[in-house]
Amino acid sequence: MKRFTMFMLAAALLFTGSVFAQSTPKFAHINGQELLTLMPDRDSAEAKLNAYGEDLSAQVDELHVEYNNKLQTYMQRRETFTQAIREAREKELTSLQQRIQEFEQTAQQDFQRMQGELMRPIMEKADAAIKKVAKEQGVMYVFDLSVGSVVYFSDESIDLMPFVKKELGIQ
Repeated sequence: MKRFTMFMLAAALLFTGSVFAQSTPKFAHINGQELLTLMPDRDSAEAKLNAYGEDLSAQVDELHVEYNNKLQTYMQRRETFTQAIREAREKELTSLQQRIQEFEQTAQQDFQRMQGELMRPIMEKADAAIKKVAKEQGVMYVFDLSVGSVVYFSDESIDLMPFVKKELGIQ
């Protein structure tokens, strides 16, 4: 009887241990920034974004050239102007300077909006692939090493990068 009780106790412990082992959460990690740099769609998005940024920069440069030319002309001829003309030209320069500042702010906002529009589908594609692979691997938590919030991960943490690269067709 004692043997039977010991056998049942051992069987119960083994069963409990195997159930616990099966419910132990699996952790994985990936470097999200590295993944985004590897994605082929990113190159065309960056090319579009760079072209848009260069166009905005050229427009800002044109406004600065216009301002500098008007300022130079004003400085050269300032002594010959009457008080009323001098004030009108100064007001014109101030107004142009304000327009330049407003345009620069708007251009920066437009650039950020365009960046979001171009990168959002790429990020969504990467996110979907990470989630799919994590589910296939039975992973409960995936940590992104590129955000710097993970201080330590053990060898038991699964590196999802090779699996996600395969899912996305990246070599």
